[in-house]
Amino acid sequence: MKPMNWIIPGLLLLLLANQPTANVAAATATKAAAAAPSATSARRQPISRDPWLGAIVLDAATGKVLYEDQADTKGYPASVLKLMDLLIILEKIEQKQLTLEDQVPVSAKASHTGGSRVWLADKESFTVDEMLYALMIQSANDVAVALAEKVAGSTDAFIELMNRRAKELGMNSTVFHSVHGLPPGKGQENDVTTARDLSLLCRQLLKHSDTLRYTATRERPFRPNVAGKTVIMRTHNHLLGHVEGCDGLKTGYITASGFSIAVTAARHGQRVIAIVFDSTTLKVRDAKAAELLAKGFAALPAAGLGSAPPVIQPPAAPVAAQKK
Repeated sequence: MKPMNWIIPGLLLLLLANQPTANVAAATATKAAAAAPSATSARRQPISRDPWLGAIVLDAATGKVLYEDQADTKGYPASVLKLMDLLIILEKIEQKQLTLEDQVPVSAKASHTGGSRVWLADKESFTVDEMLYALMIQSANDVAVALAEKVAGSTDAFIELMNRRAKELGMNSTVFHSVHGLPPGKGQENDVTTARDLSLLCRQLLKHSDTLRYTATRERPFRPNVAGKTVIMRTHNHLLGHVEGCDGLKTGYITASGFSIAVTAARHGQRVIAIVFDSTTLKVRDAKAAELLAKGFAALPAAGLGSAPPVIQPPAAPVAAQKK
């Protein structure tokens, strides 16, 4: 019987000795699970990259690609998509379906649109011309909604126009879900495009002389004659006035995408378009955009050679735009 008395306590000691190890292993596994990012948190991470998610440089006259890097990578355009708003409206004017003097009434929906804005009030009314300045200089989201409702009757109908025009231009990786580029609300989807698609849009816009009148303006008052309600609009494009020949086009930012810019400049009778798409910081975006413009001009043949079409030059900027 004595051997049996020794076996039972021995087994108990072995079991007790192994229990802490099992507890430690369980605790370690719990900590590892907590440290690992969930699929949901991973989806919330910005898609921006350093120096960009994608980039491209074009000769505006011929459409020739002078430089590209990941130009077909899909990302979010944010407010850069307002260039499509501008294109559709300028084309409507060209087709005599709209004039710059037409009044744009402000709806309650437009007045409640957040983000960058000029604080439109319900039942206010402004000309198409004034609204386009606000769309390009201030990147006003409330204005984008008001213009869309004026042109198409509703934002949904205007978005259909945007997507149809994108397909016609060969922007095959682009899908618009908004008229302003703000982050999507519950049940909505992000606007999606690529650097290459944006370059196609920019080239088409530059065929309209009024484009640069809006995009080259650095500062302008909105409601200049209404005391206490005047908004001094200032461009978000920091290359204007700092990079030789720069006269457009549009910047964009939301947290999910980082910083983007569609920029153009004219030098010695030649014009270049550059896109920096979804960069991590504003400073990197602007520096790289300036570098890409220089790279583009360096890749062009010497001015005066060949038979490239004349470059569109912007009209003289308003007096208010010369203060900065």
